Amino acid sequence: MSIEVEPATRARFDDVATVLGPKNPAANVCWCLSHRLDSRTNRELVGPARGEYVRSLTERPVAPGVLAYDGGEVVGWAAVAPRSELPFERSTKIPHVDDLPVWSVWCIRVRPGHRGRGVAHALVRGAVDYAASQGAPAVEGYPVDNQGQKVDLTMAFVGTRSLFEKAGFTKAADTRAVAGGFPRVLVRRVLT
Repeated sequence: MSIEVEPATRARFDDVATVLGPKNPAANVCWCLSHRLDSRTNRELVGPARGEYVRSLTERPVAPGVLAYDGGEVVGWAAVAPRSELPFERSTKIPHVDDLPVWSVWCIRVRPGHRGRGVAHALVRGAVDYAASQGAPAVEGYPVDNQGQKVDLTMAFVGTRSLFEKAGFTKAADTRAVAGGFPRVLVRRVLT
């Protein structure tokens, strides 16, 4: 299987919606905004306004993430952005390692029917490549350290430590964050 990863631009918004959007457009689903927006803004955006907000993100010069394709079919998404633009910048649970203007990868989603085929690995590598193409000096992730144990699918979006390590990341710090009952660690891959 050959997975291609592309930036989530305006021209690919329909594919973003396929991966992140609800079947019912009026539903209140995440749209990968929960960790991109401050909690107040996240609560205020409801129903179709969430999708429109993501559409506006795809119109910016820097894409809000990357999409994975298998034979032209969209099969996954990874959010990637400068940490300075995200609530992680002010997090009391996820520390800053230093003052480097890092980018963050915090949400990885693979569509049902495509899991277990290496899509998540391609997404993490693609997110790193995209951040590098935009001048990022390093990329961080905040995955669970599940030590090989099964992670509930509702919390698996943060990724696992081994997923990131296979993409060249190394543990840089412990965090006070937890997902799905597992501690999260800060992993980093230096690009410059």
